[in-house]
Amino acid sequence: MYFTDRGLEELASRRGDEEVSFDWLAEQMRTFVDLNPEFEVPVERLATWLARLDDEDDE
Repeated sequence: MYFTDRGLEELASRRGDEEVSFDWLAEQMRTFVDLNPEFEVPVERLATWLARLDDEDDE
């Protein structure tokens, strides 16, 4: 089990029934990076990955 699995499990158990928009998610990610600038690169990579999930060319 990866360390991040604990956080993801907590997210699913606390917020799993909620629906959110990608605009809301992007704003939360911006706020997180503002508070934790050392995570700018991983957050950017996650955002880019999420944005391109349906791109067949990136496989």
